[in-house]
Amino acid sequence: MGLNFIKRITQIRNLMTLMLRKHEDDRGIQVAQFLENNLYQNPKYANSKRLNKHEYQVFSQYGEDGIIQEIFNRIGSTNQYFIEFGVQDGLECNTLNLLYKGWKGLWIEGSPQYADKIRATFNDMIGHGQLTIKNEFITAENIESIFNSAGAPAELDLLSIDIDYNDYYIWQAITNFNPRVVIVEYNATFRPDTEFIVKYKSDTSGDGSSYFGASLLSFQQLADKKGYCLVSCSFAGTNAFFVRKDLIGDLFEAPFTAENHYEPTRYYLYYKAGHPKNHIPG
Repeated sequence: MGLNFIKRITQIRNLMTLMLRKHEDDRGIQVAQFLENNLYQNPKYANSKRLNKHEYQVFSQYGEDGIIQEIFNRIGSTNQYFIEFGVQDGLECNTLNLLYKGWKGLWIEGSPQYADKIRATFNDMIGHGQLTIKNEFITAENIESIFNSAGAPAELDLLSIDIDYNDYYIWQAITNFNPRVVIVEYNATFRPDTEFIVKYKSDTSGDGSSYFGASLLSFQQLADKKGYCLVSCSFAGTNAFFVRKDLIGDLFEAPFTAENHYEPTRYYLYYKAGHPKNHIPG
């Protein structure tokens, strides 16, 4: 293989790298401009009690990290204990940023491969007792027994639910634990005037289609029965945030309805800026 050929291949690779970097830079600029025009300068979000202007992304998929921070800025925290399930390898979820802030908690992951990755990546936090990992396939029938086996407190600060199918039934089944804040992934395919809940199947997870979970209205109705208020949805239209009614006061924007807080799907806002996310055990 001649030196000129090798040199040409190297030039092509360097050019491709530069093009990819420019594409990423352009993508970041587009997302920033969209957020500026449609969120930060939008009168809909001007009320100081709304949460969307506080969105930011550290390890969350979209702006959930910022909403979580602002909720606890307003209501305070107690034991700083969380439970999250559906975390995959743990590097893109709603509670990893809280671990860096000194919180403790439980992750439940159904995939043995992801659970092994978590144990390897976060062995320092697991070893220090800051993080507990359970490799379990979650059902409405076993969810509370998993909590109990991990020694989770009955009144925790945060519960985050994202298993892509039976989310509604899992939250419905949690009766002996009383989280102060609950996050659920809602199905934004359905507008805020529509009730929709998948049929419960204990052995089923999401298939990547639009048939998953429940609509925001159905989650709001469940929350009302369980003593929670819908206080926000992420601007990307993925997660809904509920705060226990005894903590609401005058801190969040009413009415606490799907109609008021619904956000449509904006998956095109998915953008990971900077270096790839990772955690290097100490």
